Amino acid sequence: MSTANTVTEQLTAAGRAIEHDSFAIIDAEVGAHAYSAEQWPIVRRMIHANADFEFNGLTDFHPAAVEAGLAAILGGGSRVVADVEMICVGLSASRLAHFGISTHQFISDTDVIARAKAEETTRAVQAMRKAHRLGLINGALVGIGNAPTALIELVRLIREEGARPALVVGMPVGFVSAAESKDLMAGLDDVPWIVIRGRKGGSTLVVAAIHALLGLAEARQREGR
Repeated sequence: MSTANTVTEQLTAAGRAIEHDSFAIIDAEVGAHAYSAEQWPIVRRMIHANADFEFNGLTDFHPAAVEAGLAAILGGGSRVVADVEMICVGLSASRLAHFGISTHQFISDTDVIARAKAEETTRAVQAMRKAHRLGLINGALVGIGNAPTALIELVRLIREEGARPALVVGMPVGFVSAAESKDLMAGLDDVPWIVIRGRKGGSTLVVAAIHALLGLAEARQREGR
């Protein structure tokens, strides 16, 4: 049995060497951290994505976050519901296909735009509502990296309409409601989440976190767990 991931690694030996060397540099320079053995690869990949060591400390996990994410991925046929297309495009198609994961985002759909204008909300709010109407949020990995209003609406859907994502990767970036939206998400106990506290975030970090989860899931597969 192989002792290394193959599906969720870089496709060339040179690419793998660069990535592994980068991770080794991060491990050497990061200093102390309080993350568990399965949380740290997620934070490390986020640091790797932005070369920003502040994510050591800014990244916060619900106690059940990693296990919930892995269960959803390894269960087969799961989904990623994203606030913007950038997340869907940034995720590796081959890695998703290995686990039978589909991606969904509705930010530019004509009905979403029309409802946002009619109800004087944002497209991101209406996109989350559409995903919920279509039954896509329950059991999904929901990744939000751009729009704080999407995360705020998701919290409302969870509290008021019974939405139950498997895991929320809530990392919207910005100056208006970004920090507040993540604090709202982190106030929930019954839905697992990974958030970045404060204003920092972005779609690339959501992609990095999900890719790290896929890597952990492949390792579980190899171990037969």
